[in-house]
Amino acid sequence: MRYIASALRSKTLALGPRVAISAAIASSVALGPSQAAVPQTAEEYRQQGLSYRNQGRFDEAIAALEQSVALAPDHQGGQVILGWTQHLAGQQEPAARTLTQAVYRNPFDIPTLNALGIVHLVQGNLGQAVTSHLWAAHLQSDNEVAYFNLSLAAQRLTLYDWAIATAARAAELEPYNPHPLIAEAIALWSQDKLEDAQQRYREALDLSPRYGTPDLDFYLEQAAFSPEQIAIAYEIVETLTGESL
Repeated sequence: MRYIASALRSKTLALGPRVAISAAIASSVALGPSQAAVPQTAEEYRQQGLSYRNQGRFDEAIAALEQSVALAPDHQGGQVILGWTQHLAGQQEPAARTLTQAVYRNPFDIPTLNALGIVHLVQGNLGQAVTSHLWAAHLQSDNEVAYFNLSLAAQRLTLYDWAIATAARAAELEPYNPHPLIAEAIALWSQDKLEDAQQRYREALDLSPRYGTPDLDFYLEQAAFSPEQIAIAYEIVETLTGESL
């Protein structure tokens, strides 16, 4: 079985829709630093931060978003955007601190709980990830993000029945997303239910054939699968194709 050395090469996760940048901010960025308008309000700093983030300029994005939070410390969305940007920049500990503070401010906000749970999952803090996502799923029963990430955490905790059940629920809630099917396949494989695992993985491939290619590690890492889980995915694909990836 292939050793997944490249599973740590990306710092980003594909999680959630991108936020649109206002035309005014986009125009200011295009003009260059000397001509760009200087932000004055929390919203302007927030939009500037999002613009920088979309350009991959994470240090500048975080600086702008920190200023936005300083100007509007009670804005829940601003805290979440800052924490998620820190996460995308690979700054997991600052991201966890920012999002934990946001949860203390509003423990009923689903985007905050989802984001914090994902950061904990990526950090390997599985108990904390489970806590965040369980609460998020309790608050919103159709929260696919929570069920999917609960499956990933449960599989790593060797709670395979729970991992299978939560992945199946996530797949039910978002039937056109291959990730829950792959999570379920990995949990089934971990229980030596090989034929069932292969069937689930075939269903994922029907939705997106790229998860049967040598680059599948890149896509799965973006979705918060661990290196060990990615290795299992490769093993399943190799049994389906008869080829070594």
